[in-house]
Amino acid sequence: MDAYPAIEQHGLIGDLQTAALVTDDGTIDWFCAPRFDAPSIFAALLDRQKGGLLQLVPDGVQFVSKQLYLPGTPILITRFLSADGVGELIDFMPVAGDTPTDVHRIVRMVRMVRGQMRFRGECRPRFNYARDEHEVEVTADGAVFRAPGFAMNVNAVRHHGVLIRPGDVRRDGNDVLFTATLSTGDVGGMILETQPEGPPRAISADEVLHMFQQTRDFWRGWIGRSRYQGRWREMVERSAMTLKLMTYAPTGALVAAPTAGLPEQIGGERNWDYRYTWIRDASFSVYALLGLGFTAEAQAFLSWLNDRVQYASERSSPLQIMYRVDGSPDLDEEVLDHLEGYRQSYPVRIGNGAATQFQLDIYGEALDSLRLADAHELPISHAAWQHVAHVVDWLCEHWDQPDDGIWETRGGRQDFTYGRVMSWVAFDRAIQLAQRRARPANIARWTTMRDMIYRQVMQRAFHPKREAFVQHYDTDVLDASLLYMPLVGFVAPTDPLWHTTLRAMDEELVADSLLYRYDPAASPDGLRGSEGTFTMCTFWYVDALARAGRLEDARLTFEKMLTYSNNLGLYAEEIAPTGEQVGNFPQAFSHLALISAAMNLDYQLDHGSGWVEPVLRHGMAASSR
Repeated sequence: MDAYPAIEQHGLIGDLQTAALVTDDGTIDWFCAPRFDAPSIFAALLDRQKGGLLQLVPDGVQFVSKQLYLPGTPILITRFLSADGVGELIDFMPVAGDTPTDVHRIVRMVRMVRGQMRFRGECRPRFNYARDEHEVEVTADGAVFRAPGFAMNVNAVRHHGVLIRPGDVRRDGNDVLFTATLSTGDVGGMILETQPEGPPRAISADEVLHMFQQTRDFWRGWIGRSRYQGRWREMVERSAMTLKLMTYAPTGALVAAPTAGLPEQIGGERNWDYRYTWIRDASFSVYALLGLGFTAEAQAFLSWLNDRVQYASERSSPLQIMYRVDGSPDLDEEVLDHLEGYRQSYPVRIGNGAATQFQLDIYGEALDSLRLADAHELPISHAAWQHVAHVVDWLCEHWDQPDDGIWETRGGRQDFTYGRVMSWVAFDRAIQLAQRRARPANIARWTTMRDMIYRQVMQRAFHPKREAFVQHYDTDVLDASLLYMPLVGFVAPTDPLWHTTLRAMDEELVADSLLYRYDPAASPDGLRGSEGTFTMCTFWYVDALARAGRLEDARLTFEKMLTYSNNLGLYAEEIAPTGEQVGNFPQAFSHLALISAAMNLDYQLDHGSGWVEPVLRHGMAASSR
């Protein structure tokens, strides 16, 4: 287990179609191509011996490593400091563009800052989740790896007419080992390229510098469009870039995380594949993107969402809760029996069986994002409105059913309060969409449904003995998802019912400012073991505290939460009792919630706490109620 780095000991690089994780000792231990949800090439993250890796590390010397991002970019710099010298490993992926491609490049450049240092490298790909065999051929300019239906080059770099590639290249079975000694001012490195058009080739240092400058300028130009000028600009902008890295540019779809199988509890079975696009997560991204001023990205996702709504409308079927980045609904779950899992957290799953769950809340999140976009002058077309209206009519017939809930538990369906609240949001926002632009709709029916839900939740979801809204109608268990109730306007943040609910959560779900989603012991979810605190819920808690007038508590909680990120500003899904990050990494939900909490807390601190109607420009939709 000691061979596995901590989850937070990783940085993320990507090209807007796929991504890779780089440890703070210079190892790429997770990379899938040609898309986020494609089979892995390197997966040592899930099995240190079998998974495959690409490593560049100082050899034969004790060193300390530090990681940082080049400011305003996701270009990752890993610095190696030793008594013999200081070297820097610079990792990035040139932007792949908006057209799907099988060609993806990882650039790994080593620069010797001072002294002399010997570097050792290993390239040990394990294609198709380490299920496919491969062959390797070493040439004068690098190496080529071939597996069934797939090829990958490792290209060398030339500098001042001298071959500056890892020297002493030798085969190790079907892998490649290499070493190189660099002195002050020397530059070495390699470029890994998937599905190359030809054999390995020597690439000039000038060509690599051009790739670096293009990548740097793209990202600085993109983040320079951010409108956020608040108190936490550095963290907000890093979260925005992280979300951009997790967006599949050809369709605008945001993956929940670029990884699969990272456990919510070390050694446990809560290990899921998050390389897909959830209707819920991606709808939340519209709040953050529009709040920061990234209209084009919000519009791209909304186009993807409208296609999913159209598909459901034409078949009079429910929306699926998640899809592949290209919109495909096929997410069959399987277990990779041959991989031991991160720190022996078994089983390792790919695909996601929760895709077929019935979750009512996704309609509220989807309609809320469409209503918010409409308010930002991104209205949907007539054809899209017809499909939206059809889906809302479908919801009229199905909202009063038990569902599987936001947390995708496998313990059976219940009348989950959050699902009812977000169904209320769906009808409320649909009414607003119809009225704002005089669109044809059965507003009378939708209004009846909305009001029925409101009365039902108030009558059945508030537990008189707990003095709190509870997880579902037949329990007294609390649930952190209900922190969203005042954020969507279902309940006023000053309502006594909400104040007692918040106090109950303080006492039961909060651990040193961190929020558990719920208590699995009190509300069995069909899975063994426990989990850590949920990062997104902690940021929701910040917003709820601020709106309830507890600004000092809100700010302290937010500042504490910032200390749990890794040194690069990245968050996984959860935080273990030990303070380490657990779950898939980095997690879109966490970074989306950070952005929204920062924007709303800024507003509350500047204008006073409570409900604020002009909050649209901060990325959170207000209710018409």
